[in-house]
Amino acid sequence: MTGVAYLAGAAFLVVAALVRAGAAALAQLPRAEALHAAAEGVTGAATAAALLERADRVRSAVGLVQTALLVLATGFGAVALAGGTSGWPLILGLLALVALVVLVGLVLPGLAGARRPRWFAYRLAPVLRLAAVMGRPAVTAPASPPENGVAEVEDEDDTAEQELEMITSVIAFGDAVVREVMVPRADMVMIGRDATTDDLMDLLVEHGFSRVPVIGDDPDDVVGICYAKDLLAMIDRGELAAPVSTVMRPADFVPENKRVAELLREMQATKSHMAIVVDEFGGTAGLVTLEDLLEELVGEIVDEYDVEVPLVEVEEDGGWRVDGRLPVADLSELVGVEFPDDEWDTVGGLVLGLAGRVPEEGEMLTSAGTTFTPLRVQGRRVAQVRVQRLDGGGRQAPDMAS
Repeated sequence: MTGVAYLAGAAFLVVAALVRAGAAALAQLPRAEALHAAAEGVTGAATAAALLERADRVRSAVGLVQTALLVLATGFGAVALAGGTSGWPLILGLLALVALVVLVGLVLPGLAGARRPRWFAYRLAPVLRLAAVMGRPAVTAPASPPENGVAEVEDEDDTAEQELEMITSVIAFGDAVVREVMVPRADMVMIGRDATTDDLMDLLVEHGFSRVPVIGDDPDDVVGICYAKDLLAMIDRGELAAPVSTVMRPADFVPENKRVAELLREMQATKSHMAIVVDEFGGTAGLVTLEDLLEELVGEIVDEYDVEVPLVEVEEDGGWRVDGRLPVADLSELVGVEFPDDEWDTVGGLVLGLAGRVPEEGEMLTSAGTTFTPLRVQGRRVAQVRVQRLDGGGRQAPDMAS
């Protein structure tokens, strides 16, 4: 019996020390830092950030559990001592036990946690979360039915997840280049320099755009940009149809490897909303708008004229019908396989790279245990691909829309 009491007391003391070290570390850790670490994939950081969101309640609940553990450790230690000694030796033993519990269960782990907050907070986050759950009923009196409490916890988790997604977007935004967010040349809507303002009006109404690039001899020769606002002003003045070259404005050009964050600052400074993206040879690679840059940071922005087309559709047999514009990194996350994205940014480009040429519709290509079947090829562009894991694995399609 004495041996069992010693072992139980030691076990409770070790757990109390872990809880104390984690709590001390969590108290020294800024929540923003934990969110940043979570966005970078540090294990335990997301749990630590969620605990810091309700720090006061967590601190009280964890403190209660820690006290209970120390009491249990002291109690079992006293039982073990009482079973083998008596008199003054017992009193001295109890004093030594209390000193040991305070030193090992409070002082030393508290100093260690405060000295290395990140190391202890992230690694002991699951222990702290369990302690917070166990101690919550005793420190928080229920003011509503239990189901409301469950909803409150779910709301807090959703808020932490949303903030984590925002931090992740900010980090990705700092590394992204224009090529990754631009509208590719194949999807650009353009008008010829010799077209009339009547043609321009028809084009703007058909596509719902407010700005359209104007080209000369070919798509690589962008000579300006027409604004719907200028066209409406001309119509208001009662002017007759004229060549679009009379209402177009100069176009801004940016290289495709320019960083998105840098371009956003430049667009804010120049009050520009559209730029033509050029490749290393000076040809037109695509166009980028201020909205494209903001969507990279905050997610998809949909207005009343946008028609949402899903980039990924799940098929009944477990495969995916994927738009060729889907980033390769998103496909890797979806399928659970790491695909090369050094040379190709999109799934369409990846399929072109696998085939080494423009593939035919229905042709099956294989890479990393995954099959790619082009379903729609438009000219030299792979517009839609069917993707399937050979082993049937993968994840549920996320909410992706163009």
